[in-house]
Amino acid sequence: MSFIISNGTFISFAEYSDVVDRDSRLLEENEILNNEADIEDLLTRASERLLARVKSSEWWKEYNYRRNSSLNRDSRLVPAVDPLKIIDRQADFTDLTVAIALADYILPKVADFANENSNERQKMLFYKERADELFKELVESGDWYDYDGDDAVETTERDPNRQNLVRIR
Repeated sequence: MSFIISNGTFISFAEYSDVVDRDSRLLEENEILNNEADIEDLLTRASERLLARVKSSEWWKEYNYRRNSSLNRDSRLVPAVDPLKIIDRQADFTDLTVAIALADYILPKVADFANENSNERQKMLFYKERADELFKELVESGDWYDYDGDDAVETTERDPNRQNLVRIR
C-alpha cells in the first residue's frame, strides 16, 4: 500500500494488490477483470481523477491563496497538486483511489445496468459514497501536504477546514 513512482514520476496512489485486498471475490468471479495491467491502468486514471478533484476543490484554492499572495485569488493560477508532496495519510489516498477506481472504472465493466439491484450496481453506489466521505475527510483535515517540499508536514502547512452545514429557518 504505497504510491507507485517510476523514475521519480508519480504513476498512481494504488496498485493491483490494493484492489485485491479490498474485493478479491470481484476479481475472482469476473474473468474480464483478471488482467493486472488493465486494473493498474484504471488505478492510474482514478489517481489522475483524484488529483484533478483536489485541484478543483475550494480547499485547495484557499490553501494556495493563503501561502502565495502572487496568485491574486485567481483560480487559473492555482498550481496542480504535486502527489510527491503528499506525505501524511498516504493509506487514505490509496483507499480513496481504490474506491474511485471500483465505483467509476472497474465495477462498470461488469455491472448489469438493466438490473438496478445487481450486486455490482450496489457496490458501485457503496464505493461512490465511500469515496465522497473519504475525500471530504481528507479535505477537511488538511494535514497531509508538504507545501515547501522538505519531506515533513509542519504545523504551518496544516490547514484544517471544517464545513458545518447550518439550517436556516
